[in-house]
Amino acid sequence: MSERKWIRSSLDKLSEKLKERGHQASAPTVGRLLAKHDYALHVNVKQKEAGSQHPDRDAQFRHIEEQKQFFLAQGWPVISVDTKKKELIGEFKQAGQSWSRQPIEVNVHDFPSDAVGRAVPYGIYDLQRNKGAVYVGESADTPEFAVRVIAQWYADDGRIDYPQAPHLLILADAGGSNGCRPHLWKEQLQSQVSDQLGLSVTVCHYPRGCSKWNPIEHRLFSQISSNWAGQPLRSFETMLGYIRGTTTKTGLKVTAQLLGGVFQVGKRVAKTVMKSLKLEHHTVCPQWNYTIHPRTTNAGFT
Repeated sequence: MSERKWIRSSLDKLSEKLKERGHQASAPTVGRLLAKHDYALHVNVKQKEAGSQHPDRDAQFRHIEEQKQFFLAQGWPVISVDTKKKELIGEFKQAGQSWSRQPIEVNVHDFPSDAVGRAVPYGIYDLQRNKGAVYVGESADTPEFAVRVIAQWYADDGRIDYPQAPHLLILADAGGSNGCRPHLWKEQLQSQVSDQLGLSVTVCHYPRGCSKWNPIEHRLFSQISSNWAGQPLRSFETMLGYIRGTTTKTGLKVTAQLLGGVFQVGKRVAKTVMKSLKLEHHTVCPQWNYTIHPRTTNAGFT
C-alpha cells in the first residue's frame, strides 16, 4: 500500500495532489466532482455485531413483543427502565450546541472535585401513556436504588393511573443495576414491589448489546439529551428543569425529582433469602424472563 492510504484526503489536499499532476482543480471543484460520482462525507455506522449472536436472541425479542402486547391489551402498566449517563453538576461542558450570542464559558477541566455533586438519573418510561419519570439520585447506581425508584414511581403515578392492575411488566437491559444477574435486583423487587404493593412483577431483559432497542433510550433519554444540549448543568434544579421541559410532537410528558438516600455498593443476598423468593422463570429464555409473585395475599400500597 502507498503512504496515501494513511493520509486523510481533504478537498484542499486532493486539490494540491491534482495540481502536482498537472490538473488545475480548486477545492470546490474537487467537491463537485466527488458528488458527481456519488462520494460524500460519512461517519462510521455501527452495524456489525461483535462476536456470535446469542442463539436465543430472536426468541427473546419475540417473547418481549408478545408480553408487551398482552399487557397493553389488558390495560396493565408496561414500563421501560434504565439509568441515564451520570452527570457532573457544576460549570462543566455539555455536549451539543445551543443558540446564543456568545459561547457559554465553562471549566477547562472536568474534575469531579470541582462538582457540586454527581447526578444519577434513573428513568421510567410508561408505554401505555407516553409518560416519563426521572428520579435523580446523588449516591451509587445499585439494584437497591433502581427498585426504590420503581416503587416510588408506583406511589407517585402507577397506583393512580392503574388502580386495578394486578400485574406490572418491566422492560430492562441485561446488565447494570437492573440486570438479569444481580440477586439484589430480584430480592428487592420481591420485597419492595411485589410484596409491598401486591403486584405480580414480570421482568423481560433485552439480550446483551441490545440496549438501544429498550424503548426508554429513544423515546425518553435521547429527547432529554437534545433538550439540554450545549447547556451546562450548573445545579440539580437546573437539571430537573431541563428534564421536566422535555416534550415531543407525540405528546411526551416528563416529571423529575430528586431521590435522597445513600445506596451502598457490594451488598449481597444470602442463598436462603433467594430460595424464599416466589420466582417463576418463563419457559422462553428463562435467564431473561421471569415473574415475581407476592408472597402474601394481603399486600397492598399504603
